Amino acid sequence: MTVRSQFFHADEGDAVAVENETGKSRVLLVCEHASKTLPARYGDLGLAEDVLSSHIAWDPGALAVARLLSEKLDAALVFQRFSRLIYDCNRPPESASAMPVASEIYNIPGNADLDEAERFLRTAALYVPFHEAVSSLVEKRKILGIESVIVTIHSFTPVYHGRVREVEIGILHDRDSRLADAMLADREAASFKVERNEPYGPEDGVTHTLRLHALPEGLLNVMIEVRNDLIADEAGQRAAADYLGESLERALASIGD
Repeated sequence: MTVRSQFFHADEGDAVAVENETGKSRVLLVCEHASKTLPARYGDLGLAEDVLSSHIAWDPGALAVARLLSEKLDAALVFQRFSRLIYDCNRPPESASAMPVASEIYNIPGNADLDEAERFLRTAALYVPFHEAVSSLVEKRKILGIESVIVTIHSFTPVYHGRVREVEIGILHDRDSRLADAMLADREAASFKVERNEPYGPEDGVTHTLRLHALPEGLLNVMIEVRNDLIADEAGQRAAADYLGESLERALASIGD
């Protein structure tokens, strides 16, 4: 019996999806928190439906923005098809937040007291194939002479633990800030309030995908966070994607090869 057959029902599909794989852009879009779907074997994790639709389960609007960017830039897109409540693919297996027992104000009963076998199963079924898909695409493109630019797309809540967040778009980076610097160079002219490493930064452990796929190879990279109330509908999603697409194109042109 394979890990996949243990984990998923036959009709649930794969853990990870790749769209526009042969896109011509250097940009490789990654959306780790694209879905709120739970594998059937986990039921509702002991949570109410409104909680399972909230930000703790996924990044609302992030996949829609990523898909619009994929279309605008002709960029490949890799995204996770199941909720981060089961496994957060932007966290390494050793992280407590990879399979969280609590998120914001909510306890997650279905994640309490996970044994080693269950943690291994989730890692093998979700984390490993997701990051293998990213790595494989980076390698395929490298063979074709395309040096990938890793761009991860996320959304965040306008209020967190009672604190209102004024930032509208966050441009996040780890120790390689080249692309972030270039994107932030003209932020004063932006129609959004754009900040560096807000509402999170590398000290919060949010740059795992960049650390795993971009930093070791010296690839240009950035993590983008969009406040989710701004991308709750198609008009907002398109406005954010238009701004981000133009910002990325200008930034990459300014950096050059």
